[in-house]
Amino acid sequence: MLITTVAWAAGGVVQSPTGIAPDRYVYYPGTEEIAEGEIRLIACGTGLPAARRDQAATCWLAELGNGDKFFFDVGTGSMANVAALMIPYDFLDKVFLTHLHTDHWGDLTTLWAGGWTAGRTKPLRVWGPAGQTPEMGTAYAIDHFLKAFNWDAKTRDFVLSSEPGKISVTEFDYKAINAVVYQENGVTIRSIPAIHAGDGPVSFIMEYAGLKIVIGGDTFPNKWFIKHATGADIAIHETFLTPPDLVKFYGQSPGQALGVGTQIHTSPPAFGKVMSTIKPRHAIGYHFFNEQGTHDDIMAGVRSTYSGPLSLAVDDMVWNITKEKMSSV
Repeated sequence: MLITTVAWAAGGVVQSPTGIAPDRYVYYPGTEEIAEGEIRLIACGTGLPAARRDQAATCWLAELGNGDKFFFDVGTGSMANVAALMIPYDFLDKVFLTHLHTDHWGDLTTLWAGGWTAGRTKPLRVWGPAGQTPEMGTAYAIDHFLKAFNWDAKTRDFVLSSEPGKISVTEFDYKAINAVVYQENGVTIRSIPAIHAGDGPVSFIMEYAGLKIVIGGDTFPNKWFIKHATGADIAIHETFLTPPDLVKFYGQSPGQALGVGTQIHTSPPAFGKVMSTIKPRHAIGYHFFNEQGTHDDIMAGVRSTYSGPLSLAVDDMVWNITKEKMSSV
């Protein structure tokens, strides 16, 4: 007599040890349609400038139910995660940069040249902030990016179409508050100033189908984020390593760790205070290597000031957002 047992697994009930497992809490690229009014948000990079195999530098990909796809930053190493999604490069032509640190735009090279050789048929479109002076702005950076890779371009465009090797730039005032920088196809993207390292960084607010996603970039807590991110469906904000962990794992002096971890970046308790103030449907913290030695200290710091819905992001996490529900894997 065959005795069967029923066991629970992530996703549902397993009826047989030799049968088909139920749907798991995972996302298989290219297997799920995005409904009208839905946003799929993918963490393609959540780490630090010294990108690792399992955590690239900052990159968020938003896929919308109207067919649009938007990058928010394209940090070093992130395009390997993007390529694994198997999205045709013709769909990946819109890039919004929060600022010009390499861990936020260092893989533009790979998106530019890799997309060009992998089937993109049109120029990249890049939006980014101006600087305090022209040479500190996005337009200057892209102009000199193309000059730096001139040999690369010239040795491709006599065989391939030159059109995908072009980059159009929309530069906007980094000081503008809740200013519309993009409005097409039912999508509005606004910018607010961010506080990080020097003049120029911004945060973005994307609105689509009554949903609001806020992408903080690198920023210290500030009045603009508090005002304009309040009530967001998703609020993404850095939560940095604790000063003791910066000393322990990265060899920083106590003074340097205190400055980097609590002034240039946002400490976990400060992140939590921001989220408890703006009350998003879901908060996402990132910008640290999420590993055993760091995770618990960051989680404890966040939970000392915030008790709401939370993800401490790692690469390849996925959130599906509609007005009715939100899920993450």
